[in-house]
Amino acid sequence: MAEVLLFHHALGPTAGLRAFANELRDAGHTVHAPDLFEGRTFDSIEAGVGYANEVGWGEIMARGERAAEALPNELVYAGFSLGVVPAQKLAQTRPGARGALFFSSCIPTSEFGAWPADLPAQIHGMDADPIFMAEGDVDAARELVEAADDAELFLYPGDEHFFADSGLPGYDADATKLLTQRVLEFLARVG
Repeated sequence: MAEVLLFHHALGPTAGLRAFANELRDAGHTVHAPDLFEGRTFDSIEAGVGYANEVGWGEIMARGERAAEALPNELVYAGFSLGVVPAQKLAQTRPGARGALFFSSCIPTSEFGAWPADLPAQIHGMDADPIFMAEGDVDAARELVEAADDAELFLYPGDEHFFADSGLPGYDADATKLLTQRVLEFLARVG
């Protein structure tokens, strides 16, 4: 079984993300889901990103690093949207990473150095999500897949950014069911 460090998106640690973490736990995996926003949740991406800007991205990243400090190095780093940033940094820079799972976001691997070629990864996003498709995330995801020995990009039909958060209006149950199946297969393989 895998041990996962899962970072939330810009709305904060929502009930839908807690439900996703619990689904992974129910499958036998250990999941740590730290709160990068210190108890705050937001109703919009803009408000959550505004909070991250106010606190400072350096502090958000430091909170992610502190969450990892007490855990073993052999983790799968996962993140939803904004949470991909600390997850990707840790996956690329912390020795011993077992895998990476990025949902609705990916940043250029050059941000943190080269992608470790032997580090398995999955990136999941919707094929008409204006953020994922138009803001460079899909391009960064394709670059990562090209650089890695074992990485996959999965695109789902739809235009929702938070499609895998069951507590939000944009939730897509069918896409999330397939995403979860793929994630559980990945975790069984790398765990």
